Amino acid sequence: MSELARVQGEFQEYLLRGTRAIETRVVGSARAPIETRLGIYAGAYGSRLIDALAASYPALAALLGEEDFRILGAKYVRAHDSPYFSLRNYGDLLEEFLGTHADYAEVPLLAELARWEWLLCAVFDAADAEPLTAAALARAAPADWPELHFAFHASVRRVALRWNAPQVWKALTEGSERPELRVAAEPVEWLVWRQELRNYFRSLEPGEARILDAARNGASFGELCELLAACCGAERTAAEAAALLARWLGDGLLVAAAPA
Repeated sequence: MSELARVQGEFQEYLLRGTRAIETRVVGSARAPIETRLGIYAGAYGSRLIDALAASYPALAALLGEEDFRILGAKYVRAHDSPYFSLRNYGDLLEEFLGTHADYAEVPLLAELARWEWLLCAVFDAADAEPLTAAALARAAPADWPELHFAFHASVRRVALRWNAPQVWKALTEGSERPELRVAAEPVEWLVWRQELRNYFRSLEPGEARILDAARNGASFGELCELLAACCGAERTAAEAAALLARWLGDGLLVAAAPA
């Protein structure tokens, strides 16, 4: 190991865990002792990471309040230093941390709210693409429709939540009255996506969730219709398929359709 790498390692250990080996390499003065000089960096490093967490989890920060969120942030920073070049990626383990740490695990809404906010960040950062239009889809040859496969916008995500985290998030980020916390008997399926620079989300009925998952996993339009027939009846298949496609197109979820 080079001397530079050794110094860098000692400095990192001081920032993350407070080990003092680096002190032998720092010159202090009466006006600025070694502890003061190093403390400036240690405080700034942890504070910056906590600020990054607050930027990714604004609703969680609002729910806990500034002081309690910074306490949470400090605990997370001590447990998880940043392995990333970009602070945008820091905080990816916060859901797991909240779900397992003794101080927070008894309030499972916190972990689900963290999962929701991290998902929204991923949706917003996803690659952009021009959505498929109804006119473009209508140009598909009738003979090709059974074998059409659909490509979805890169931002499209699915998540199942037991708590009403999306409603809580909406109220906290908009400054409106916070709803009463509720937990569902069965997980609620949610769809999240982005159009231009805005995230959208809506809950999904179990039937649409199954069809959507099948389509995203590569099922053809003919196979999707078979699934619809099994759950809705053959007489309703055409209408249900048309309604789903119209909604997906309107939401901007689709970017391409082509036979295999």
